[in-house]
Amino acid sequence: MWIRRTCGSRRADDTAPVRVSLRSTARRAVIVPTMVVVVGIVSATLGCGAPEVVDRLLYPLRYEQIVRSHARNYDLDPALLAAVIYSESRFNARAKSSAGAIGLMQLLPTTARAIAVRTGGHAFVVGDLYVPEINIRYGAWYLRNLIDRYGDERTALAAYHAGPGNVDRWKKRGVGIQFPETQAYVADVEHAKTIYADTYADELGLR
Repeated sequence: MWIRRTCGSRRADDTAPVRVSLRSTARRAVIVPTMVVVVGIVSATLGCGAPEVVDRLLYPLRYEQIVRSHARNYDLDPALLAAVIYSESRFNARAKSSAGAIGLMQLLPTTARAIAVRTGGHAFVVGDLYVPEINIRYGAWYLRNLIDRYGDERTALAAYHAGPGNVDRWKKRGVGIQFPETQAYVADVEHAKTIYADTYADELGLR
């Protein structure tokens, strides 16, 4: 879901909502202990061979050909793109937040429509965001645009999460990320990026 702040709404040019996990606390209370048990069983069974298997359980990868293709098209690290998708939707193409963000990279229709126009599209419909190829293409374009705008990956990730409007205000004030949830988001994506690079190097074309 999204936490909306009074300073704006998420659009391609000036955005402000901050997101938290799509899963409710109740669901997490069931899922996390179950995963811990599964990981424990795998670790005990496989011993020293467990780390990569555990990482693949905790950090799944889907649509790797699409991820590789659009990472190449927009000059992105495929591990970074995979990490953003994981952090946004856990690779659930049908994910939808309470604020209306849709699909793998959790794009709002207003954001996606603006991206479609900027990239030559003229027939955008909201249902397009449930299509993995389209959602990842738009999300990759947006992420590349943010990296070019801010000049560094961490600031771009903060803008992806909290919105460029908030990041612009922070930069104007000469301060860093002011939302704890955005600080956590950036750290989580960077951590996931390392895992995807190490665990899925072949699938992501990194070697």
